[in-house]
Amino acid sequence: MTLKKRNKLKILNDPIYGFITIPNEQIFDLLEHKYFQRLRRISQMGLSYLVYPGAHHTRFHHALGCMYLMQNAVRVLRFKGVSISLEEEDALYAAILLHDIGHGPFSHAMEHSIVNGVSHESISLMFMERINDEFNGSLTLAIQIFKGEYHRNFLYQLISGQLDMDRLDYLKRDSFYTGVAEGNINSERLITMLNVIQDELVVEEKGIYSVEKFLLSRRLMYWQVYLHKTSLVAENLLIRVLKRAKELVEKGTKLKSSKALAFFLENKITATNFTTEVLETFNQLDDYDIVSAMKEWVASDDFVLSHLCKMIIDRDLLKIKVKKKPFQTNKVKKHVNDFKQRYKISEEEARYFIFTGAISNQAYHENKQNINILYKSNKIVDIVRATDQFNLKALSKPVTKYFICYPKYKD
Repeated sequence: MTLKKRNKLKILNDPIYGFITIPNEQIFDLLEHKYFQRLRRISQMGLSYLVYPGAHHTRFHHALGCMYLMQNAVRVLRFKGVSISLEEEDALYAAILLHDIGHGPFSHAMEHSIVNGVSHESISLMFMERINDEFNGSLTLAIQIFKGEYHRNFLYQLISGQLDMDRLDYLKRDSFYTGVAEGNINSERLITMLNVIQDELVVEEKGIYSVEKFLLSRRLMYWQVYLHKTSLVAENLLIRVLKRAKELVEKGTKLKSSKALAFFLENKITATNFTTEVLETFNQLDDYDIVSAMKEWVASDDFVLSHLCKMIIDRDLLKIKVKKKPFQTNKVKKHVNDFKQRYKISEEEARYFIFTGAISNQAYHENKQNINILYKSNKIVDIVRATDQFNLKALSKPVTKYFICYPKYKD
């Protein structure tokens, strides 16, 4: 019996862009790979659905959207006479598709709790190198571009720059799924205005207003969505849930969890011991492991763990206040003392529920992969100096705000 050959040039339907065509068989095989399929179970926006009920889209959606935009970018640049070889084109698609493959459950929570000093970027690279071995080295160029080691810098800028396909997709996609219209950028027009001069990405003069709108949308989406105070509380609670669980397991407490999560709770994982075996275990870990564990831990005998989990599961979160100046130590101390006395717990335990932090928002970095405007005279000028929009200068300065989280009492 002969097995029927699969059609690998499929068409997928996306709510943002409509039909997305898989450009070649290698991309199909990457999509089918178990490492990539895991992204179906990793939410794009962490716990933001606790604020925006529609924000249940995944890293899988986002990666496909990025690839679609990259296909558009390649087509536009070739039309304008920019030379991109077939090998470079395939490498761009593979690199942008896999750029987020190293994200852990709920995106950033893992990096700050049960894995020490290992960024999602470095895990993405490990996944890519592992797949490259399986694919007989066919991802070597994609990895070079992803790392910024390829001699044509504009290819790297399309993947990781201040106007890259990643940002062009996530702002539009997150705006769509949250319903926050301020983030709805015109990614099609921005791509149509792209060009390349001396291997550097530029935006033609006609696109200047689209770039202004893009930077303003980015700033608004950070304050309104990514740094929304309720999302901030939820993410900080999740980080503390995982830290507390790890602390208890290290002291010998048995906690119910999946095998993959148990491995990361029981072992101290750092950049130096993140081996291929650890990577395989990491691939077994997704949002479902964390949610199912929290549902079990609500019944834990440990006051801290059970209450933290209950807060997230029941969406009964801590109160949060945000202001422009840091909170005074005596204010924090008062909340800690009140909570200690009320529940007869130690200061260390109370500080899981009362904490301060800072958030920063900078829509544009003037010294990092600049967005350059190309005038008809062939003059190239950075967007901040090219615009007559006064507040764009302000968008390039970081704005820092400070927050305090503390319990709300129901009596």
